Amino acid sequence: MVVKPKLTAGPANRYFAFTKRLFVVLVTALLLSGCMLGKDYSRPQVDTPDNWRFEEKDALALANTSWWKQFQDPVLNDLIRTSLQENKDVRIATARVEEYMGKLGVTRADLFPQVGLGASAGRQRLTEVGPTGWNPTTQPTSYTFQGNLNANWELDLWGKLRRATEAARADLLSTDEARRAVIMTLVASVANSYINLLNYDQQLVIARETLKSRKDSLEIFQKRYAGGVISELELNQSRSEYEDARAVIPQLEKNIAQQENALNLLLGRNPGPIPRGRTLDELVLPAVPTGIPSDLLDRRPDVRQAEQNLIAANARIAVAKALYFPSISLTGAFGFASAELNDLMTGPAKTWNYAASLTAPIFTAGKIKGQVKQAEALQEQALVKYLQTVQTAFKEVDDSLVDQRKYRERLAVQGEQVMALRNTRRLAGLRYDNGYSSYLEVLDAERSLFNGQLSQVQTKGSLFQSLVNVYKTMGGGWITEADKMAAGYTETKAAPSP
Repeated sequence: MVVKPKLTAGPANRYFAFTKRLFVVLVTALLLSGCMLGKDYSRPQVDTPDNWRFEEKDALALANTSWWKQFQDPVLNDLIRTSLQENKDVRIATARVEEYMGKLGVTRADLFPQVGLGASAGRQRLTEVGPTGWNPTTQPTSYTFQGNLNANWELDLWGKLRRATEAARADLLSTDEARRAVIMTLVASVANSYINLLNYDQQLVIARETLKSRKDSLEIFQKRYAGGVISELELNQSRSEYEDARAVIPQLEKNIAQQENALNLLLGRNPGPIPRGRTLDELVLPAVPTGIPSDLLDRRPDVRQAEQNLIAANARIAVAKALYFPSISLTGAFGFASAELNDLMTGPAKTWNYAASLTAPIFTAGKIKGQVKQAEALQEQALVKYLQTVQTAFKEVDDSLVDQRKYRERLAVQGEQVMALRNTRRLAGLRYDNGYSSYLEVLDAERSLFNGQLSQVQTKGSLFQSLVNVYKTMGGGWITEADKMAAGYTETKAAPSP
């Protein structure tokens, strides 16, 4: 008769039983890992107008081109290129993108096991006179050598870590859209500042020409007064108009210097002169870009940024709700430990351990409920902010289209007005020379012509700036073109879904 050995619950059997249970836990966890708390994001409904109130029939599809080149001013092109490479706000915004790329990497790393390496070596001596005694057969000093690999992994049963990664990815994209918004604003600001500078230049030219004309008149009046042809009143009236034109010049020179300083700040430079290319009269008027209101949802960086903030807030609701549920973590270590360095990598020196832990909330005094409520409130704020940003974008585009149309109309009217004022000045001078009117009529005509010319130049500058604002408010692919010109340009890509 063959006697079969009786199986006992020895260390080996207990090991295999525990391994089997752990395997079941792992399989169950992996099956549950497909569970995702929270709702997936979907773009909210937006009340989009069908078209713009002041839509231009002659608009062209130019929103994806470098529109500033339409001015045909090489100096302006160079200034915009320099600003994109040197502006401090752009560099700060780029660094913030790098920061959030790092944050995404930190958050996403929690989805995977974390493995580390540890090693230690030590020496100790036991007391020979202590209360525990000392065995004379052993040495009072000993060595300890140890090396191990350790790992820990939190199983993402409810999608908490995946939702946190989703939120971090949205934060990254939001930061990148904020950087693109800085670029959009910078290009428009440089163009508008340069146009404003040319505007002041043109006004200064008019003021100096007027001053020269009035100086010539004053010299004639001084000769006439010396000859007893005119009265002292008329001489003083002529001198007053001369001084009036002369007083305008320092103000314009101050405006030019301060505008150059403001433009240098955008260029990332210290104060100094700014080169000029074309004059205001020589600039080419850009065409109006075409687009429909719904395009702004994908073309404007600020709208895209607001949507990414909404995506992040939506994902964080699920992260907060996951705190209600248990979390399972796996830990383990494998290594060697020995009292002799030569024995460290041998079989008897082998050490290992592994364990699974489960934690679940039982009583939190409303803490988790408060976190969920907070996350939901932040999501509601982000939603309203997104809708508000969209409406603001619609308003800004419509306002800029209104501006450019009405400035065109105003400029045409002012052109006719200046022509009429020149004729008035000429006729007033003839009437005065022939004794049909007093010099006050001439002074009034000169004053009106001077103010009319200045106003015409200001309107022309405002027209150019309104077209710059049309491109700015409509957004589009031109921002990507400008982005590529920026120093340290790095295309930001969302991390792949785990």
